[in-house]
Amino acid sequence: MKFLLTPPFGFVIYSALGYLIYFLGKRNAPMEDKEDDLKRSLYGSGEEAPEVAGVPGYKPFLLISLFFALMHLGVLIIGMTTPNFTSVIYTIILMLGLLALILG
Repeated sequence: MKFLLTPPFGFVIYSALGYLIYFLGKRNAPMEDKEDDLKRSLYGSGEEAPEVAGVPGYKPFLLISLFFALMHLGVLIIGMTTPNFTSVIYTIILMLGLLALILG
């Protein structure tokens, strides 16, 4: 029974399940009408879309994503440990990392 809890076995199960959902979704999706250009164009209440470029890439959001990744990982690890010297050291290191991200 412990074999079912191993990560490689879980990966195979979730990969097969994901592929099955993908295959069924692709099979049940309606066919795309490629001849009608109006269906393929954007509609913005009858107005032309602005020609202004958006934010290029992910760089502006990198610090926010790193902050939340550190916060979630820290909460998971601290929540699963018992209060001892190692968890206090980890909490201090986590707080210093978050401070470095905030101050930039």
